[in-house]
Amino acid sequence: MNDTYISNIPSMTVDAIVESLGHAYATLLQKRLPLRTMPSVMLWGPPGIGKSQAVRQIASKIQESTGKEVHITDVRLLLFNPIDLRGIPTSNADKTLAVWLKPQIFQMDDSDRVVNLLFLDEISAAPPSVQAAAFQITLDRRIGEHVLPENCIVMAAGNRITDRSVAFKMPKALANRLMHIEVEASFSSWKKWAVSTGIHSKVIGFLSFRPSYLMVFHPENEDTAFPTPRSWEMVSRILNTVSDDIDPMYSFIAGLIGIGTSVEFRTWTRVYAELPPLEDIFQGKMPPLPRNTDALYALTASMVSYARDHKEDLTQIANSIRYADRMPPDFSTLLLRDYMYLEPDYKTKLLGIPDFQRWLQEKGRLLHGMV
Repeated sequence: MNDTYISNIPSMTVDAIVESLGHAYATLLQKRLPLRTMPSVMLWGPPGIGKSQAVRQIASKIQESTGKEVHITDVRLLLFNPIDLRGIPTSNADKTLAVWLKPQIFQMDDSDRVVNLLFLDEISAAPPSVQAAAFQITLDRRIGEHVLPENCIVMAAGNRITDRSVAFKMPKALANRLMHIEVEASFSSWKKWAVSTGIHSKVIGFLSFRPSYLMVFHPENEDTAFPTPRSWEMVSRILNTVSDDIDPMYSFIAGLIGIGTSVEFRTWTRVYAELPPLEDIFQGKMPPLPRNTDALYALTASMVSYARDHKEDLTQIANSIRYADRMPPDFSTLLLRDYMYLEPDYKTKLLGIPDFQRWLQEKGRLLHGMV
């Protein structure tokens, strides 16, 4: 880590960042306090770890908590010149003074029903002259005569110099205007998001079996394709939309996460041939359980995916819980914890199912021991 401005800042998972910042901004809005009360936030982390995803989730959290619309203005500072941020100079009506045409990024809705979130992405990749132009935006919430509306949040994100991505050392004057947080890779945090958003069950199952493969980033490594939360999301998109047959999709997958990881992923997915029909499980037919640990990880991920598509049919969910009660306790706990991630407050619906209440009484203590 860069000892100038990384080693002495807090490290948080995406889930923790979303929860804490989402709550902080929602509290300010509910108390009708100025959003500028919170300092502008800077998220640091390696490529693909989920910095941009965290900002989008914070916006959703604010929207859910306050009922306001959240409009994100995503500005890639790497593509800007300093003059772009201030606007284009032109003359006033009587040709006596120069005025600056407001850049499109400052065209924001200042109504009370809206929250604007100005996201300065890749700020550490911007040359020092552009970073200097961001001084006013991050602290004074203005640049030149252009002022951000009161309903605007300012956040920034970038890679660390030690990541060996495109990155310039941030000037101390800019760094001191920001509240810094390093984004920490966490499988449990990622999985909560993955279940709720429909990441493909084969991706979730494999990473449940091999959680260390969620993020395999080494700055000194010259590999072009490597596993990150972002690249796994792209793998999931291919499996969800093109085909979930791994063999014909193998080259695409290898182009995203690298050949080594893709070989392991393809080999592991062969356990799906051992799985009982999901329809039988959810219809209450109680087919035999797989014995192989790999297959149990695949089965629980597949059941969560099926449950996500049938989460309002509590009879089917109850059947699956009865089936899960036959699993080794660790796997039934894994499954039912993931069921709670299907949507906000889904646990309340689960508590209305007698089979879940019974499982909770007998084995619910195991939930507290899971990371």
